[in-house]
Amino acid sequence: MTLLRRKLLKLTAVAALSLGASATMSIAQDVTLRLHQFLPPQANVPKNIIIPWIEQVEEASGGRIKIDHFPSMQLGGRPPELIGQAIDGVADIVWTVSGYTPGRFPHTEVFELPFMMTNAEATSRAFWDMAQKYMVDDEFSDFHLLAAWVHGPGLIHSSDPITSPADLNGVKLRAPTRVTNMMFSGMGATPVGMPVPAVPEALSKGVIDATVIPWEVTGALKVPELVSNHLEFGDASLYTTTFLFAMNKDAYNAMPDDLKAILDANSGAELSAFAGKQMQADDAPGREQALDLGNEVTTLTPEQVATWRTAAEPTVDQWIADVKEQGLDGAALIEEASALIDKYTN
Repeated sequence: MTLLRRKLLKLTAVAALSLGASATMSIAQDVTLRLHQFLPPQANVPKNIIIPWIEQVEEASGGRIKIDHFPSMQLGGRPPELIGQAIDGVADIVWTVSGYTPGRFPHTEVFELPFMMTNAEATSRAFWDMAQKYMVDDEFSDFHLLAAWVHGPGLIHSSDPITSPADLNGVKLRAPTRVTNMMFSGMGATPVGMPVPAVPEALSKGVIDATVIPWEVTGALKVPELVSNHLEFGDASLYTTTFLFAMNKDAYNAMPDDLKAILDANSGAELSAFAGKQMQADDAPGREQALDLGNEVTTLTPEQVATWRTAAEPTVDQWIADVKEQGLDGAALIEEASALIDKYTN
């Protein structure tokens, strides 16, 4: 039994009782949902998070919920269009990067700030809490949120060695979000925006010289075969990326109450925490693959990391100024997010 199954089995018991009770009164209509996401099925997130979740929901519902999985954008469109597809009903459920629509979800960006994250499980729990407080009735109001999480420590993968911010000068670098693009631009790099599936071709053709992604997805993208240098930040995390597991509101509301209860029991804080923890756990094989290929993996000392922290400070200041224009108190959000991360880390 997987960790996901063990954690969610207790939660589904109550919902299953509700399902059985309602079944004695009437037979609810079965539900088929289309889940759309941007990675191939053998990548870690589909393989270790999404597909087990599908299996768990289907099993918990006694087969009355069926979820058809469409990986690699098989329903059409581009990754930045996924959240719109969930809202418009092109798909019933999507997994996407919130930063693929820059500026649309300003609250999420607090978790993407430089050196904010400690570990992915704790940060994902904090993200879920703040989503419930600030986002579900505001910037997430057009869809039903199933889970919200982050990946493990972000790092730099490059053709030429990079150890200090000065080494970024003139480097064409792919970063995932508005915040990370702002940070690397401030350090002298030339950010090149693109969804993560486009990274391998961009590296192979020289469109970019470097990319920032966690170890867990490097294997699926063959990044260690395309670059030979990887920069880690020790116990710190230069950045992370926020993800949304979102459902079409009409599709959710149309479900019978007993099946909603099954879906609810398999979503939320525990799914968010599991997904973040699993993504970070999947970093290890990607790192090992790079070492097996003879690549150079550089881990910075705390003193070297301090240089990066200093170089990243203007990004935090700029973010606070940016969100103030949207009516948000960025400094207060940073303080609250940091306190929640500390709470769940300790």
